Amino acid sequence: MIEPNCKQLSQRRQCQLLSIARSTAQYKPKAPSAEKLKLCRRIDEIHMIDPTFGARRMMATLKRDGIPIGRKQVSGLMKQMGIQAIYRKPRLSIPNRESKRYPYLLKDIEIERPDQVWCADITYIPMKHGHLYLVAVMDWYSRKVLSWKLSNTMDERFCVEALDEALSKAKKMPEIVNTDQGSQFTGEAWVSTVEDHGVKVSQDGRGRWMDNVMIERLWRSVKYECVFPWGPSDGRQLQERLEDWFERYNHWRPHQSLGYKTPAQIARERANRKVA
Repeated sequence: MIEPNCKQLSQRRQCQLLSIARSTAQYKPKAPSAEKLKLCRRIDEIHMIDPTFGARRMMATLKRDGIPIGRKQVSGLMKQMGIQAIYRKPRLSIPNRESKRYPYLLKDIEIERPDQVWCADITYIPMKHGHLYLVAVMDWYSRKVLSWKLSNTMDERFCVEALDEALSKAKKMPEIVNTDQGSQFTGEAWVSTVEDHGVKVSQDGRGRWMDNVMIERLWRSVKYECVFPWGPSDGRQLQERLEDWFERYNHWRPHQSLGYKTPAQIARERANRKVA
């Protein structure tokens, strides 16, 4: 917006013409401190252990760990990280009319084949130097991760890119795509991408993390098996770690819930059975 080396106009004059303060134009964002990153990681770990903790319980747990912190600071950090306590909430407000809400379509239905239901979600990933957000698209039946993306912001663009990638690689379109009611999944870009492929949109109830429990289990595995033990220092290292981990998750790691088979095996066996 401001050209620091402009010969025709000084920075002061440019700021006057744009009606912004010089301090705003000259501001350079600082990387979060090591102490803040360590604190965010601990908050994330506690949230993974018990996602029902709000700011007060989170504060009490941190103080028990010897970390002096106030409720407002905890609340602010949880908001920045996209972490929210999970519990049933009363309906006290009317949703934004610009964002259409869709019903939860998975209640009382039996999911018995691949590509019957896909699910998607976002999680916070801490690093030694900063943090990123991870979105994944998963097949509910086989648990196979169909695509994933990293981003430094929680906008809907990288979510739609992950969905586009999964759809482009799919041999068959899913019948339903289920998500929570986050802004990334209620926006026009996401909903139109789903519906343009003839797929039904399903959304969890408010505060109902169990409605999308399969991908919640995935996040726990990602963090405790890939992120926390290795502690990636930056986005490049995290990308490399996740590429290796998701490959092993899909094609090598046996899953107890799948009879100790891999997601890729389950998807392949079902496809072969259908052909036969």
